[in-house]
Amino acid sequence: MTDKKVWLITGAGRGMGVDIATAALAAGDAVVATGRNPERVSAALGAHDDLLVVRLDVTDPADAEAAAKAAVERFGRIDVLVNNAGNFYAGFFEEISPQDFRAQVETTLFGPMNVTRAVLPVMRAQRSGLVVAISSTAGIVGGEFLTAYAASKFGVEGWIESLTPEVAPFGIRTMLVEPGFFRTELLTPESTRYAEPSIDDYAERTNQTVAAWNGMNGQQGGDPAKLATALVQLASQDTPPLRFAAGADAIATIEQKAKDLLAQADAYRELSSNLAHDDA
Repeated sequence: MTDKKVWLITGAGRGMGVDIATAALAAGDAVVATGRNPERVSAALGAHDDLLVVRLDVTDPADAEAAAKAAVERFGRIDVLVNNAGNFYAGFFEEISPQDFRAQVETTLFGPMNVTRAVLPVMRAQRSGLVVAISSTAGIVGGEFLTAYAASKFGVEGWIESLTPEVAPFGIRTMLVEPGFFRTELLTPESTRYAEPSIDDYAERTNQTVAAWNGMNGQQGGDPAKLATALVQLASQDTPPLRFAAGADAIATIEQKAKDLLAQADAYRELSSNLAHDDA
C-alpha cells in the first residue's frame, strides 16, 4: 500500500497519455500506465520506481479487469482513472461503413465503460476516487466529417453526467475533459482512419477536409504537456469540476453552444409551452 495518489491511465503509449503519466509521476504520484503495446508504453515513459506498465486493450473487458487487479496488487488502491485511449474514424456518414462506425463507438465509448466498470468496485471499497474521461469539443458540438467520433463523445458526455450522481454517495467524483485542438497524435495516420470515398457528391468536400486536417496536424495551438499539468492540479482538488473546457478554443465553443441552445429554446417558446393536455 502506498500513500501516494495512484493513477491508472489508458492509452499511455503515445500522445496525451504519455504527457499525463509524465506529469503525475513528476508530481510524486504512482502511475499504472496501460496500452495495447506495453513495450511502447515502457519506451515512452522509461523506468520509474512508481510506474507499473500493464497491457490493456480497452475494448476487452478481461484486459480491464486484469489491469485493475494489477494496479491494486502493486499499489493497493486506484485514486484516479484517466480514460484517455482513443482513435478517430473520420468521414461523411454515408461513406463510413457500419463496421467502422461501430468500431469508433467500441473504442471511445464502450472502451472507457469497460475500464470504469472494472475500477469502480475498487473505488467504492475505498469510498474515494476520481473517474476522468477525455471527451472533446466534438462531444459538445457536432460537425461534418465527425459523425462517428462525435456520436461516441456525445455518448461519453451523457454517460459520465449520469454516472456522477450514482457514484457520488461513495465519495467518487467524475470529470469530463473537453479539449479543443491540441498538438497530439490524433490526426496522424496511426490514429485517424478516413472513410473510403465512394459517393461523388462528397468527393470535393472530402478532399478539402482531408487536406485541411493534414495541414493542421502538428500545428494545433494547444500544448498537451500543459493540459496534463492542469489535470494533475485539478485531480488534487476535493471537488474537481464536472466539466473542464481545455483550451481557449474549447471555452469559445462551449459558450457559443450555450447561446445557441438558449436561442433555440426561445425561438418556439410559445409553441413549445402549449403542448400539455388541456386538463393538465
